[in-house]
Amino acid sequence: MEDTQRSISRATPHKARKRATLPGCAYPRRAVLRAALGSAGVAALTACGGSAATPTTGSGAATTAAGPTATTAPQPTAAPQPTAAAQPRPTSVAQQTPQAAPKAYKEAPQLADLVKQGKLPPVEQRLPKNPLLVTPVERAGKYGGTWRMGLVGGSDGLLIERTIGYENLVRWNPEWTQVIPNVAASFTASPDAKEYTFTLREGIKWSDGQPFTADDLVFSVEDVSKNKELTPNRGANPPELERIDGHTVKITFQKPDGLFLQDLATLAGSTWTQYPAHYLRQFHAKYNTTNLDQLVKEAGAKDWVELFRRKGGAIPGTPYNARWQNAELPTLWGWFVTTPYDGKNTRVVAERNPYYFKVDPQGNQLPYLDRVAYDVFQDTGTLVLRALNGEIDMQVRNLNDPKNKAVYADNQQKGDYRFFEATDPDANTTSISLNLTHKDPVKRQIFQNKDFRIGLSHAINRQEIIDIVYVGQGEPWQCAPRKETPFFNEQLAKQYTEYDVKKATEFLDKAFPQKDGQGFRLGPDGKRISFAVEYTTSFDPTWGDVLNLVAKYWQAVGVDVQMKNEDRALLFARKEANEHDGAVWGAGPGALHALLTPVYYLPYNTGSNYAMAWAMWFNPGANPRTKPEEPPAEVKKAMDLYRQLAATGEPAKQYELMKQILAIATDQFYAIGITLPAPGYGIVKNNFRNVPKSMPNVNAWPTPAPSNPSQYFIE
Repeated sequence: MEDTQRSISRATPHKARKRATLPGCAYPRRAVLRAALGSAGVAALTACGGSAATPTTGSGAATTAAGPTATTAPQPTAAPQPTAAAQPRPTSVAQQTPQAAPKAYKEAPQLADLVKQGKLPPVEQRLPKNPLLVTPVERAGKYGGTWRMGLVGGSDGLLIERTIGYENLVRWNPEWTQVIPNVAASFTASPDAKEYTFTLREGIKWSDGQPFTADDLVFSVEDVSKNKELTPNRGANPPELERIDGHTVKITFQKPDGLFLQDLATLAGSTWTQYPAHYLRQFHAKYNTTNLDQLVKEAGAKDWVELFRRKGGAIPGTPYNARWQNAELPTLWGWFVTTPYDGKNTRVVAERNPYYFKVDPQGNQLPYLDRVAYDVFQDTGTLVLRALNGEIDMQVRNLNDPKNKAVYADNQQKGDYRFFEATDPDANTTSISLNLTHKDPVKRQIFQNKDFRIGLSHAINRQEIIDIVYVGQGEPWQCAPRKETPFFNEQLAKQYTEYDVKKATEFLDKAFPQKDGQGFRLGPDGKRISFAVEYTTSFDPTWGDVLNLVAKYWQAVGVDVQMKNEDRALLFARKEANEHDGAVWGAGPGALHALLTPVYYLPYNTGSNYAMAWAMWFNPGANPRTKPEEPPAEVKKAMDLYRQLAATGEPAKQYELMKQILAIATDQFYAIGITLPAPGYGIVKNNFRNVPKSMPNVNAWPTPAPSNPSQYFIE
């Protein structure tokens, strides 16, 4: 699901198994949906180019990129089918031959003028010795123009991050099949998944022209992550960093972390490359012993910690993030923010970074576009009108409501735009989680009765919901991985999805056959079974329509349910305190990123709404509002299997362990799903080029960033 905050915000409360958190990030590292590719214990990945080669398994020996390394955008002439587009295929390391370095480098005319005026060094001096080579989707672009998009409200920073802010040490390739180098020119992983070595691009620079070196990474770990005032909790297995030389570092873990590289390729990985030491030391108590108090006072901050977060990090519990709210903060992005997203400006602007480290095969320094501009709207309706008028150049987020597609299609010629496919790889639109660890022992007994849950599932007319709410798009589905993933389990996906009132009644009668005078079922205490299912339409407007239908179906088979729409904050407060009867959310990862956040496949974190107390037993300390409770033996077995999965870097072993976890989930039947998400879309102006015809739409592959927006251009 794309939605306004449909992966980051949905994941934010989900404090998964403890891992290091670097401050300044608006969400904990573990809170981000983590897309998975087994990697530790395989050969070094290098940023290689060309079209996708047949993957081969690495030998474990380190491999170093030679010359400018390359990444290749997907080709529009062979767009993947809707399901395949969104799903990474199981792979380890694809060894490819680096493309030849361009013989000479070129730059945007505006930058060339600044060089002539002596205000900017020549392009050869601004680029690293081995710039990242990006192969355009269609063809080499031309310089110039503004990419126009729209933000909604005052906390839509995720759109900025997903369009211009994805410059981690490593990244996902455009096909979502490999973790490849990015800021790092190469990396290696030890076979035991405890040690990772990264070689930075020599000569790479921040947007203000200062070098980005190993010292910046040392600062991010030693002075930010390990500073207890900035980072009160580093997690159970925090990384240690050793500086080898000016552009090489070694990151080690006390316990194996077989999913570290995949973490690093998500938006959570930005915490390693967002702290320019040369700029931020002046706001740090360790380095500024002269006028720090004065700077705190001038900024109106309460202490140096708040000042530091304002200048280079994020303020917990608020939408503030310095990366788009402090225009002075140097960055590695292709465009740096000049007009901040501060709640005052009606347009946020980012200008071309003259020190950006990527080039095309002809030696043209990227990005092609001069600037990126985000108009700030108070509602999506105004943004949709702008798109219909042809005033949005390319966007998915906030625009792709399925109900609007027909309107966009009718206006396509007038608006002079086209569609591209943005496929949702999530497992379900709607998961209904009854609280199996309810504080009320009677409701706990009711909800833990598997026959009761099976009966409720059979009572749902999923096809009617699909036809009415999702305009015929979808497929009856439980909370289960999708068909095109290596984890597909047909039984888990399709069990109990048949609409059959007779069968529903049979299962409910096995569970609780007695009824009152109005035909409603009685629980083990002899009282009417009555409970509420809580949801929020502020997150997904379709849930109200879906759940009104579900309530009708369940009442028809004698179950007195009330659907309760409430504020999102209240919903999360109640479920995290284990006070809910039932809760609704999207079913989350349905592709390989299920490895990283398996919330519906075992009680994993605060996203596992069906068993909060069991999840806290697995993740002690992640949610102090719920008392941990030891789960049944089979559930504990699934947790043990996941611990094994997280400790190995071998893809084949990870996949096999995940299949065992899913087999247990099939038997447990934790939550009730409705339908697979409908195929998604984005809008792009006809003169806006190098946009792939198809891409995933998920925060784990932060759409559209891995498609290399720096190679977009306007013809």
